This record gives sequence, C-alpha cells and structure tokens, in this order.
Amino acid sequence: MSQTSITLILAHGAGADSQSEFMQFMLREITSDKINVITFDFPYMQRRQQTGKKSPPDRMPKLIESFSEQVRQVTSDVIIIGGKSMGGRVATMIADELKVDGVIAMGYPFHPPGKPENPRTEHLADLQTPTLILQGTRDSFGKPDEVASYQLSPQISVEWLEDGNHSFETLKRSKLTTEDTWHLAAQKVQLFITKIANS
Repeated sequence: MSQTSITLILAHGAGADSQSEFMQFMLREITSDKINVITFDFPYMQRRQQTGKKSPPDRMPKLIESFSEQVRQVTSDVIIIGGKSMGGRVATMIADELKVDGVIAMGYPFHPPGKPENPRTEHLADLQTPTLILQGTRDSFGKPDEVASYQLSPQISVEWLEDGNHSFETLKRSKLTTEDTWHLAAQKVQLFITKIANS
C-alpha cells in the first residue's frame, strides 16, 4: 500500500518573505517523512529582493493568481494551503475554488490593527474547506473577544496561543517562551494535517 503524499504550501505575510525566521522555523518543524512543505514569495516580494527597495504588497487579484499558480503545480494526494497573516488570508480566499483539502492561517488578519470596524471576514462565513486558524491572544489583528463576535463557517476551528502576538511571540513573564509557542503551533499544524489526511 503506497503512502499518501501530502503537501503543505505556506505563503509569507505582508512584511517579511519566505526566508524570515518564522517561516523558516515552520518549514523545518512541520516537515516530516509524511508532510512535504513548500514556501514561495509573492511577486512584490521577489521585486523587493531584486531591487532592495520596499514595495507594498500586490493587490489581492495578483496575490490570488500567484498563490493559485503554486497550487496548480502540486500533484500530491492531499494538498493543504496556508500561511502567515496575509498569506493565510489569501489561502482562505482560494481554498474552495481550488478544492484543496485544508487551510491553515497563522495569525489571521481579521482587521487592520486599531481598526476593528474594518473586518476582513465576510468570505469566512461561507468557507467550505476545513480550516485551522492559529491566533495569539495578544494579536492586534484579532483578539479573542473580537473573533468571538464574527460569523465564521463551522469548517473553521480557531485555536488560541496564550500571550502570543501576531507572530506568536510571547512576553518575558509568559508561561511559554516564543520558541515553545512556535513549536506548539507547528505541532497543531501537523495534527490538523494528519487528521485531514486520515479522513
């Protein structure tokens, strides 16, 4: 009996590319003999790398096209997509259309910091793809009380990382260090992927 091939495609957030410490940590920690993890850079980030000049993220249609192209190149039995912040948001927007098996959003940008009146959640009410959102309890893009007020699809499960900020970094007085919290996040991702692969 051949082993099910599983690929997770992870996209970066708006400010740091796939080589960031967070992205590289998740790549290393989630990869296993069963799970293949791929990261990539959106076009605006590739331009930044080439020119050394900061440029704002591409508009959503371009981000969607770029991520979708990555998904189309993968031929695994099970395809999960996700990412950090903006990367996870794009993944939630293309998941149903591309019929992937699951979505993982790490630090979902539910609203811009300080602007809870501008939620980015409309499409999350109807999402049909099993989705895991990992969120720090100190995340300025969406705290527990705010997230509790949103209408989210029953396919979405939100798991909270105690004292984590938008990058799951904790405080000096927190029970878990930042590294512990990152390890915990990677474990939760592996569990979620294993559950999907076995369903």
